[in-house]
Order: sequence, then structure tokens, then C-alpha cells
Amino acid sequence: MKLQSQLNAAFTTLLLIILTAASFVIYSLILDLLIKDEQRQLRETGELIVSFLNEQYGTPSDLRQFNEFLQEQDLQLFMYDRNQDAVLFSTMSMSVVDEFFRQNDFSATNETLWHLGNDRFVTSRILFFPEISGLELILLTPMGDLEVVQQNFFIRLFLVFLIGAAAAVLLSHFMTKKLVTPLTQLKSQLKKVEKRKFNEMQRVKATGEIKEVEQGVYDMAQELQRYMNTQQTFFQNASHELKTPLMTIQGYAEGIKDGIFDEKENEKGLEVMVTEVKRLKGIINEMILLAKLDSEPAISEPVEIDVNKLIGQVVDRAIPLINEKGINLQHSVKDNIKIVADEEKLLRAVLNVVFNGIRHANSIVKIEVGRKKNMVEMLVEDDGDGIDPEEATRIFHRFVKGKDGETGLGLAIARAIIEQSNGTISVGKSELGGAKFIILFRTD
Repeated sequence: MKLQSQLNAAFTTLLLIILTAASFVIYSLILDLLIKDEQRQLRETGELIVSFLNEQYGTPSDLRQFNEFLQEQDLQLFMYDRNQDAVLFSTMSMSVVDEFFRQNDFSATNETLWHLGNDRFVTSRILFFPEISGLELILLTPMGDLEVVQQNFFIRLFLVFLIGAAAAVLLSHFMTKKLVTPLTQLKSQLKKVEKRKFNEMQRVKATGEIKEVEQGVYDMAQELQRYMNTQQTFFQNASHELKTPLMTIQGYAEGIKDGIFDEKENEKGLEVMVTEVKRLKGIINEMILLAKLDSEPAISEPVEIDVNKLIGQVVDRAIPLINEKGINLQHSVKDNIKIVADEEKLLRAVLNVVFNGIRHANSIVKIEVGRKKNMVEMLVEDDGDGIDPEEATRIFHRFVKGKDGETGLGLAIARAIIEQSNGTISVGKSELGGAKFIILFRTD
């Protein structure tokens, strides 16, 4: 069953349950209200009759006139004497009076409903003054009359409910269609993602949580497209990076085999082959490391790291390179800072960033570590040529090399390790004139 049909069925079922419960409550409530209203009217009528009787009638001839008056009013009543527990007068026949007296307790003043066979009657009792006389006027109204009024009212109410239910169902159909339509459109957009037709994707108009889902799907598609483009670029660059040393090795190997080179050139060729093999081995090792970081992010040994000690290890390992290039490496750790991460991997990540700065610097590389709110901030700056803003978004991708770069994998490895350590890395322009790498770690 489609979602729209399920929503309509659920709403209609809920509406029917609510209407059924409301109808039952209202049906019972109407009868109670009618009984109370009828008792009120009977009480008012009885009080008028008692008052009128006390004032106007006192002799037997007066009582006969009063009897004629009651017959004209078509009232059902009893004149009951509490002291004698007897009916002195009634507008009904004696057989009916006897049957009422047999089936009901006239002395029970709290009984408001009397029975006569299968019929029920609403009663109201009014005492004559003085109360010591024990005379009481009891008026009755058949429940059948009230039930007819109740049924007529309920039929009208039921018609109103039917009209309201029909309007609610139509409104439900409109609202569910408005709700489901964006989901249907979103489904077609997901089909385009499945078929990798990213350029054909269109935004879906929606509101609320569906809009958030739509935005999430759109962002996912954009990220997936970017990832696929990156992967394509990766394979192109990887094939190029691997092909170049292999072609060099192949060329020298064939030349040596065919005896084209003399002894001196053979020695040179062997040296080049060894160098290219080492370079090829380095590229493959870094590719394997990246693959492990992507596929096995949980394989790490996080420990508490003293950042001051970590930076000291970085400086020690960078000394040969800075001496070779004549670079001034400055470093400072402002506070006694500790972070939790895999120490060996994090050391490699920071070394990759620092070595990148040394290769591109003219004379100075600075490393600064301090606290920024609830973050640990590590800055690596150089005074080189800097990074083009267009390349800044791609600098952490695999095989993206700048000037004097080696494999193009160092910064990609650094980003993977730092992100695995609950950190972020970005690049901007340094006040020294070159690039500034900003590494942030959460400490909370």
C-alpha cells in the first residue's frame, strides 16, 4: 500500500474512532440534559399549581373545579399524602394509579425515574405548605417523549458529523498528497543518484523535516559526485605516478639487457633504477597507509600525548632537512597541553605538514601551539609562495602536488589521521607570506 493510502486510511480510522466515542458521550449527555430540563419544567409547573391551589381552592366544590382545570391542562400528576402513604388524587385512572403504586415507592423522595411496565417516567415532587400537612404534588412526563427529542437531535448531529467527516477526509487527502508529493519527487532524484546522473538532479520544494531530508539527499549527492570525481582523479594521478618510475626502470633495464650502454652508463642506469624503485615503494606504502586509514579507522591506539614532547620529536626529525635547505625552524607551545590520539600516527601527520612547509619555505617555518576556547590550535606557517586559493580546496586530495612536492599523498595522509583523531585541518594565507596550516583538536 502506498504511503498516501496508508496515511488516509490511518486518518479516516482515527476520525471514525473519535466520532464514535464523541457520539456515544453526546448521546448519553443529551438524555441527561433533557431529563434535568424536564424535571426543572415540571418543578416550575408544580410550584405554580401548588401556589395556585393554596390560594384559590379550599372547598370540595373548589377541588372539583381544580380537577377540571387539570384535565384541561393534560397533566399527569398525583396528590400524595406522605403521612398516610396514599394517593388522594390523580389525573389518571385508578387502575393506572394502583399499578404505579405497586411498581414504585412513593415514599422514596430521591427516586426521579418511575416505571410502569416497560415505560419510564421523569418525576418532580413539590410539597404543600405547611410541610407538616404531608401533602405532596408529584408530576410525571413519559421518557418516550424525551427519547424522541433525543433521537431527533442526534440525527441532526449525525448529519453534521457526516458533513464534517467528509470535509476532513477531503482535507486529509489534500494534505497527505501535499506531504507525499515531495517524497515521490525525492524518490525520483534518488534514482538519478543511483544511476550517477548528478548533473540531472533538481531541487525538490518541501517544508519542515522533509526539507531537511531533501537538503541531506542533495548534499549527499554533491559529496558523492565530488568523491567520485576525486577517485577518478586519484586513479588518473596514481597511474601517472606509478607509470613514470616503471617506464624509467623499464627503459634502463632494456638498455642494459640489449647492451646499448657502456659500463659507465650501466652504473648510472642501475643507480637510477634503484632510486625509482625506492620512490615507487614509497608511493605504494603511502597508498596502502591511506587505504588502511579509510577502511580501518577504528584500528588505533589513543593515548594521552604531551604536545610539547610531540613538537620536540617533530623538530628532531626535521633537523636534517632544515639544515640541508638552510631553513630557520621556530616553534613554541604556550601551555602545558595534552591531547588524546594515536601518538605514532599523529606524529606522522604533523611531520607531513611540517615537511611540506619546509619544502616550500624560503627561510622561515613557524610552529605554534596554544588553546582556543575548548580547542587545541596548532599552526604551521612558512614564508614561501603560498597556495593558490583555487588549489586550497584540493590540496588535501590524493596525488595533488604543489611545486617541489613528492608523491602528493603526504597532506592526504595528514588529513586522514587528524580527522581520525577528532580534529580538523585547513589551509590559508600566512602573515609570513606563505601558507598557514590550521589544525584544531577538540579537548572536551
